[in-house]
Amino acid sequence: MLSSEFPAYLATRKAEVESALDQTITVTYPEVIYEAMRYSLLIGGKRLRPILCLAACELLGGERATAMATACALEMVHTMSLIHDDLPAMDNDDLRRGKPTNHRVYGEAIAILAGDALLAYAFEWVATQTQGVSPAVVLRVIGELGHAFAATGVIGGQVVDLASEGRPDTNLETLHFIHTHKTGALLEACVTCGALLGGGQDSDLEHLRTYAQSIGLAFQIVDDILDVTASSEQLGKTAGKDLVAQKVTYPSLWGLEASRQKAYDLVTVAKDSLSGYGDAAHPLHYLADYIVERDR
Repeated sequence: MLSSEFPAYLATRKAEVESALDQTITVTYPEVIYEAMRYSLLIGGKRLRPILCLAACELLGGERATAMATACALEMVHTMSLIHDDLPAMDNDDLRRGKPTNHRVYGEAIAILAGDALLAYAFEWVATQTQGVSPAVVLRVIGELGHAFAATGVIGGQVVDLASEGRPDTNLETLHFIHTHKTGALLEACVTCGALLGGGQDSDLEHLRTYAQSIGLAFQIVDDILDVTASSEQLGKTAGKDLVAQKVTYPSLWGLEASRQKAYDLVTVAKDSLSGYGDAAHPLHYLADYIVERDR
């Protein structure tokens, strides 16, 4: 159950992240590419990924300032994935976060390049803006981020997702692969990168990976549920896309109620993995609850 303290916590962290993101990209020549990058990066959103990074850093005694550059980089990488996911060759969507998608505003070519630029800039931002930790830690963070987004993570999941469209025979194992990679891998990187920047040891990373993998799968199950129960206005993106694309989802395999219960069970696993951290884990507990109780 969400704590009454959580809305204030979320609003404060979101405002901090928004302010930091606004400082990352300056418009210069050629203006159109920087404007396209800023358009999608600053269009809004929950900012869940950077907030997870900050919370994991603080859990282990680190300072938010130390993790903020990486938190921003994680949002850049996530934004890149959304820009490309919306393209006609992928999900072909017109709406993202309640606004026209990047390619609808700037054209397909600039949208592709804006995504490419955000991905490259994310690694530069971590490398040049992270302070307060050793170069060895920065390298580990860069490695975690790269692994999460490459064919070993988000891109690999996207490839299998595309191959599974129109395939009603897609099984649970394949669906699990898609979402632990396409959605879960980046959420895991948010938590592990934050933990590394907070001084986390291998034992901490083991607990936090269990937490992140559990909330990552819960996040996707809830996304699948919302795709069939919420409106486009509520979601800020086109609802019912999975049905149109003939994608197998968790609700289509398990039903809505069983899917909801599975998401709550995963949140319980996530919270239990942090039982040794006491009250310091409360923000991560709240974020896990938020993932299953959100309506968009």
